[in-house]
Amino acid sequence: MDLPLDSVNCTYCGQCTVVCPVGALKETDAIERVWEALNDKSKRVVVQVAPAIRASIGEEFGLEPGTLVTGKLASALKELGFDDVFDTNFAADLTIMEEGTEFLTRVKNAFTGNEATLPIITSCSPGWIKFIEHAFPEELDHLSTCKSPHTMLGALVKSYYAQKTKTDPKNMFVVSIMPCTAKKYEIVRPEMENNGLRNVDAVLTTRELARMIKEAGIDFVNLEDSKFDNPLGLSSGAADIFGVTGGVMEAALRTVYEIVTGRELPFEKLHVTPIVGFDQIKVAEIPIQNPVEEYKFLDGVTIKIAVTSGLSGAHILLEEVAKGESPYHFIEVMGCPGGCISGGGQPRPTTPEIRQKRLQAIYKEDEGKELRKSHENEYIIKIYKEFLKKPNSHKAHDLLHTHYTKRGKFNQYLAQ
Repeated sequence: MDLPLDSVNCTYCGQCTVVCPVGALKETDAIERVWEALNDKSKRVVVQVAPAIRASIGEEFGLEPGTLVTGKLASALKELGFDDVFDTNFAADLTIMEEGTEFLTRVKNAFTGNEATLPIITSCSPGWIKFIEHAFPEELDHLSTCKSPHTMLGALVKSYYAQKTKTDPKNMFVVSIMPCTAKKYEIVRPEMENNGLRNVDAVLTTRELARMIKEAGIDFVNLEDSKFDNPLGLSSGAADIFGVTGGVMEAALRTVYEIVTGRELPFEKLHVTPIVGFDQIKVAEIPIQNPVEEYKFLDGVTIKIAVTSGLSGAHILLEEVAKGESPYHFIEVMGCPGGCISGGGQPRPTTPEIRQKRLQAIYKEDEGKELRKSHENEYIIKIYKEFLKKPNSHKAHDLLHTHYTKRGKFNQYLAQ
């Protein structure tokens, strides 16, 4: 329409960069800025890695799609000179505590006669967030107020971790390794800062990190495995599955169901089978029977959930919400088809076969962990005890939650 890209309803999902047959479309490069930070001795440079990266970056070094390279990835980041190598998965576990509590609060209000906005919809995908801001601005109250996991972690690095290490937060530089190009836009949103500091300073896609590793002459394939640093590096298997469609919902259900009933989610290997896979819209029903005393009002209630990835499916579900016809209590939306494993910053190509191998790798990572529920992460328990007090506390809301912008089809200045 001959208008600047930032003035129309582009979601910055980056799918155009994945499918462009000649490579003419690419993400805005942040490599030089990150090298500058790494070479600045006054900066403590912290890096974090999204769950989908460990199942895809190996492709950039000739490994079979779906090869898990978690340990090599941590080692490569240490070789590049990052001061602290954390895992975004820690904040994914934190997201479950915050979003799960938010969901239960809304459900409790709805079922006890108080005002509540349902369904609640996940807020981890910034491409999806920008879509709803443009296409369904009147439905923003349905979104969880949680920031995405990597901005949560950035906020904690510049508060909790800065205090622990006695570092001036102004000298902390946070880099996120993401499968997503929309994260580059997300970190410059005015909402994504605390105390005048951006939560995250730079985002590198999977492809950009691979280029940095190659520039540094690191033999990625033959690296020894290492672990992420703590206290912001330990995560559960529930956090790993944030990288695939249906994963955020399943992770939330593992915790929420157990809080409500006192029992483990009754699915084989904890996988909510109806929402696994690449169907455009997936639905499931979770019956609640014999809940704990606090949630007796849910006895006999069936919680209805829906999951979609790709904005066509999101449009279908939001049309139902807008008309007041949605039967669901909880909806997960991811902007990219299949979820983060096929994000706009991932290795090309992302064919259905490659996507399936990445999905299988993510579930393998989850199933291989002893710890598979977010609420059992010892460092999550510790950070609430030492710093955040409890999920949805005032401190947690200040650092980990946000608000959204009614944009409409075009940005406001075009209408002036």
